[in-house]
Amino acid sequence: MSLAARLEELFGARVAAVTPLSASYGLEVLRVDLADGRCLVVKHGAGPRPGHLPLEGWMLERLAGELPVPRLHHVAGDLLVMDHLAGGPPGPACEADMARHLARLHGERRPFFGLERDTSIGPLPQPNPPTDRWLDFFRDHRLLFMARRAAAAGRIGPRLLARIERLAADLERHVAEPAWPALLHGDVWSGNVLCRAGRVTGFIDPALQYGHPELELAFMTMFATVGDRFFAAYGELRPEFDPAGFAERREIWLIWPHLTHVLIEGPSYAGFIDRVLARRGY
Repeated sequence: MSLAARLEELFGARVAAVTPLSASYGLEVLRVDLADGRCLVVKHGAGPRPGHLPLEGWMLERLAGELPVPRLHHVAGDLLVMDHLAGGPPGPACEADMARHLARLHGERRPFFGLERDTSIGPLPQPNPPTDRWLDFFRDHRLLFMARRAAAAGRIGPRLLARIERLAADLERHVAEPAWPALLHGDVWSGNVLCRAGRVTGFIDPALQYGHPELELAFMTMFATVGDRFFAAYGELRPEFDPAGFAERREIWLIWPHLTHVLIEGPSYAGFIDRVLARRGY
């Protein structure tokens, strides 16, 4: 059965138009307009790993009520259908509203670090075993997990891996425990936030985990997704946020997303890691 026929059977309406949005990780992403006026986003294909689309559907449902996310209509092994949300990439006018949503998300205490199940970030697996201490979790299941995966794939060499391992063993010299575990979207960048008229219409493509809010905030600076307006608004809503301390710790948190990009995009992202390690004496 064709994709259009499957959708018509599921939704009881004729497919009026199909517009490609993107294609990545073995998935087609399409805007589908139905003849009755409904507008959908459809992800279709095998994906990068078995169960990728059902996992994405689970993460979106888990975030519903926590952040604005598209409503999920159908999920199967090779098909995910959700509402199409109006909006474009965030800009300065949207930063205060982004801060409002994320400060509320980060302000609620969660039961442990990790999550109830493993998730993914892009095409990569993301282990989330429940863990009592953040530094243990970040060391073992973020830094070392991804560094060793990158080394096994030939994306970083043994010397860089050994330097990351030395930093990981010494992590408490550089960063500290948060006040509590927070739920993180996990992949907030301009491609995963939709805004319109200064408001967030939706956060998409999550990589959920319970973790340190600073990891989320650091990730958001990696591609300049947000700037001063966001951090000023976030700090007003969460007075315990320490901008000066975060500025010092940010590069440590950013080693992990750079490792994910080493695996997804290539070894050019390892240069940042090398420079951070050198500055820290590794």
